[in-house]
Amino acid sequence: MKIYLDPGHGGTDPGAQGNGLNEKDVTLDISLRLRSILINQYENVEVKMSRESDISKSLSARTNEANAWGADYYLSIHINAASIAAQGYEDYIYNGLSDSSQTAKYREIIHGEVVKMNQLLDRGMKKANFHVLRESAMPAILSENGFITNAHDSALMKQAGWRQDVAQGHANGLAKAFNLQRKPTPPPTGTLYKVIAGSFKSKENADKQVALLQAKGVEAFVDTVVISGETWYRAQAGAFSSRENAEERMNAIKNAGFPDVFILAE
Repeated sequence: MKIYLDPGHGGTDPGAQGNGLNEKDVTLDISLRLRSILINQYENVEVKMSRESDISKSLSARTNEANAWGADYYLSIHINAASIAAQGYEDYIYNGLSDSSQTAKYREIIHGEVVKMNQLLDRGMKKANFHVLRESAMPAILSENGFITNAHDSALMKQAGWRQDVAQGHANGLAKAFNLQRKPTPPPTGTLYKVIAGSFKSKENADKQVALLQAKGVEAFVDTVVISGETWYRAQAGAFSSRENAEERMNAIKNAGFPDVFILAE
C-alpha cells in the first residue's frame, strides 16, 4: 500500500493564518505524526510525503510526484479559515466523482474515523475542483481539520495531544478503508529491557510525552504500573531482549532531545 501524504502549503506559502498559527506548520506536524503511526504500526505500508520540512512546493509538483511514484492513495492535510464563527471538520473529494465511486466510499470510512477523534464539529463530506483531487491519478481526499480563525478550533491545534489524535483518526480511517494489517508484537522471552522515556503520576503528562516522542518518529505508548500502592504512567519507547539494543534506542532518544531516559530490566 503506497500512501502519498501531502501536508498543505509550506515555505513561502503559510496557508491560512490566525490566532498565532500558520496552517503550514500544523499540517506538517499532523502529517509527520500520521506517517510515524502508519510505518511503525502497519505492515506493507509505504509513505511518501510531499514535504518533510518547511519548504515551498507547487501543487503540480505534488501531484506529478504522486502519479510518478504510483501511489495507491493521495491524502492532503489542510486547515481551514473563514469568519471567526466558522468551525469544524470537513473533507473533500473531486467534484467530478459520484457518491457511489470508490473514492467516495474510501472517504466515507475515513471521515467516520476522523470525527471520532478530533473534538470538532462535523461539517460533513463535500466535493470541490481542487488541483490535488483533480490531477491525482489515484483516489484522493483533502481533509480540512478545523478553522485556524476560530478560537475553539485553534486552541485545540496548539495542543500536541490533539494533533496526535487527528493523525490517529486519519490512520484509523486508512487502516479500515484499506484493510491494513497491524504489525505483530512477538511475545517476550527471558529478560526484557524496557526503554522508559519518563514516568509520571499524571496520565495527561504521560500522554503528552508519548505524543512528543511520536512526533520525533519514536514509537511509544503509555504503560500503567502500580508501585507501593501508587499508580504511575510510563512513556515506554521500546522493549528488547538485548540490553545492547535497548541502550542503542535509549541513546537515540536522548539525542532526539529527551534526557530523562532509563532502561528497566524485567
